[in-house]
Amino acid sequence: MAKKLVILLHGVGSSGSDFGNLVTWWQQSLPDVTFVTPDGTQRFDMGGAGFQWFSVNGVTEANRAERIVQARAAFDAHLQTIFSRYDVDPTQDKLILAGFSQGGIMALDVLVSDRLPLCGVIAFSARLSSPEPFNRVVGAEALIIHGKADPVIPWHEGESAAARLEALGVPVTTHFEEGVPHTISPQGLRLAQDFIQRKFLS
Repeated sequence: MAKKLVILLHGVGSSGSDFGNLVTWWQQSLPDVTFVTPDGTQRFDMGGAGFQWFSVNGVTEANRAERIVQARAAFDAHLQTIFSRYDVDPTQDKLILAGFSQGGIMALDVLVSDRLPLCGVIAFSARLSSPEPFNRVVGAEALIIHGKADPVIPWHEGESAAARLEALGVPVTTHFEEGVPHTISPQGLRLAQDFIQRKFLS
């Protein structure tokens, strides 16, 4: 039987342990799914004890895509370590990448660069900043969740990401929630849980 793995990717300056309560909640309904919450590949370089997938120090619209590309090698090696630890083969088993903010950016980057066979991607409060051209994606689906009161990454970035994924032929479900800032709402959690359940049952 295929294994079912969800890798949760945190935002900049945070850590994998910040997903602890979320994982506990999801596992009550998804006991046969393995949830992994790794720390970012780099120490956060703007103070504090957190981690990052790439530096946002001096990041701009012009250089963000380049930073994502530069982060790919270490990010992919990080994922391979997880696959080895949990004896997961993405070509045979079922894999979903879920990420918040910068973690969502990295999850979407794996999708549009087609570096791994994915069942799906869940992006909370994220943007699609990967360099074009994108690779054609087959078999994966995306869930884009974004608060309309997000002051960090405006919700229209989620709307834009959804439109660009749909242009690639990726089935996309969106949820843009009034009054929600840069966070994951209870409704967002429930929608993501339903998405995971549906994708792993299909």
